Amino acid sequence: MGSNRRQGEFRRALLRDRQYQVKHIRRDGANITGAWAKKYLASLKLHFKIVGMYIPRLLEASLKQALKTFPAVVVTGPRQAGKSTLVQTVSGKRYAYVSLDELDIRSLAIHDPRGFLAKYPPPVIIDEIQHAPELLSYLKAMIDRDRKAGRWILTGSQAFPLMRNISESLAGRVAVMTLYPFALSEMNRNLRMTLKSAPEFIRHLNSAQKVSGKFLPCGRWLLRGGYPRVFVEPDISLKLWFSSYLQTYIDRDVRGNIKSANLNEFERFVKLLASRTAQELNYSSLAGDVGVTVPTIKSWVSFLEASALIYLLYPYHKNFGKRIIKSPKCYFMDTALVCYLVGLQDENHLLSSPMAGALFETACVTQFVKRFTAFLDPASLYFWRSIDGFEVDLLVEVSGKIFPIEFKLSSTITERHASSLQTWLKLTGQRSKEGLIVSTSEQTGLVGRHVQNCHYSVL
Repeated sequence: MGSNRRQGEFRRALLRDRQYQVKHIRRDGANITGAWAKKYLASLKLHFKIVGMYIPRLLEASLKQALKTFPAVVVTGPRQAGKSTLVQTVSGKRYAYVSLDELDIRSLAIHDPRGFLAKYPPPVIIDEIQHAPELLSYLKAMIDRDRKAGRWILTGSQAFPLMRNISESLAGRVAVMTLYPFALSEMNRNLRMTLKSAPEFIRHLNSAQKVSGKFLPCGRWLLRGGYPRVFVEPDISLKLWFSSYLQTYIDRDVRGNIKSANLNEFERFVKLLASRTAQELNYSSLAGDVGVTVPTIKSWVSFLEASALIYLLYPYHKNFGKRIIKSPKCYFMDTALVCYLVGLQDENHLLSSPMAGALFETACVTQFVKRFTAFLDPASLYFWRSIDGFEVDLLVEVSGKIFPIEFKLSSTITERHASSLQTWLKLTGQRSKEGLIVSTSEQTGLVGRHVQNCHYSVL
């Protein structure tokens, strides 16, 4: 009992003053000893390592603006995307921080919400809010009494139940934002914050004539993805990290939201879906391969989408005189997770595999999703494919104008690679004819009439 009490005190002290506690453990290890203390000390070392090399995020500007506008801001996104680090960095020392991952703190929030909110008054960051949805109705009452901006920052990983509770309790009172794993521009530390709109960004890609002398090699980018810890720790075991990540996701997010009898089928479904990234969703095929019903597959896809692990890209709605495909395409938001799920373990294996092109397309499409989401850009994203096989990988629609983009995992781009874009431009009859290829070729510039090639590193 005494040991449990000391551990609870230690957890709370860690939240109050991390640096002091590191020194305290080293100076007086006899007070709190054993594997538990070593584990927390190791996690603190990692915390200081990440904070010490903090990498600016695209979402920062929108988050700062939201804090000046709304009483509460919610930051959701997949686990380990950097939500806690982002909100603590942006908010600075003015905000207190409390995590509902701590069992005793969570218990207080669930069983005595008023007591919890009195103990942790605003401005405060409440991390992992999904553990205590009971708090939201009490926050609503407090917001209605005082609508001063920037009082609460809430973070949560279980977007599916969390968003349902927020829509019921805090509709119109809260700004909701999504943080994904690192975008390539964040990893390159070149955010191009002045390019805030989709047209500005695409025109920048069209005019990018030079490739930076230093850029992340394509194989490494696809294999390691954008999860912050994987990025800042080059020696980390990808197999061990993603194995633990997937197990945590299933234990904390999936279990309780689907029937426990289906957990094995769910894991098999995720692996099958990963092998089909950048492909059209075929619910019937997945249902047959997994051995469950089509409605079950659809509910699982919706759950992964709500968890921000996948993105569904829908077909463009106009047919231009051709019969078109109507099913969405599915993209995983992180290619490293796909590589783990399908068993790709090194760069050479990845780049020579049949999935290389799909992984490159996945990585590129999700860059647009991450950037436009961070800037709250109103651009709509689609793909286009006719029944006879004519396809454009990505259409970016803004104010009635459409920018067509193709992705090619090739170091040699010729005019034949531009044929689909040229056909699209001719088919649609757009006055402003701008087509773009994103590839691994360093030979940038015009590759066909109205079509430019740019290197993936400028994304």
